[in-house]
Amino acid sequence: MDKKNIYRIIDANLNRAREGMRVVEEVARFYYNNAKLSSQLKALRHDLTKVAKKSFNQDMLLLFRDSLKDVGADSMSGLEKKRADIHSIVQANLRRSQEAARVLEEFGKLVNPDSARSFKRIRFKLYTLEKEILRMTNDG
Repeated sequence: MDKKNIYRIIDANLNRAREGMRVVEEVARFYYNNAKLSSQLKALRHDLTKVAKKSFNQDMLLLFRDSLKDVGADSMSGLEKKRADIHSIVQANLRRSQEAARVLEEFGKLVNPDSARSFKRIRFKLYTLEKEILRMTNDG
């Protein structure tokens, strides 16, 4: 097992999950002025960070990070280049966070098998929040 590349995958997906949640949190907070939903997203983002700190050696994550040599750093799909509305921003970022949580669930098993259950719980909370906030974006 190539520990370096496993840690790179985990680090990238921790960042991806937090970034996606933060975008949606900002929409809930500033666009919809929804304190409850904003607070739930913030708490979930902080929960992810807490699980990551408990599950993975943070020094190793940073040690193996190599953003300059990331072959996908400059790639951007057509969908990423354009967003039609708030709904598409929210949906894309929630999906991004859900997918990253799934990657963390799978690759976390290789480093700390106990972490998988926590990442799965976070992913399912994201599914629940998705339903609530997308309902708002459809109405707004």
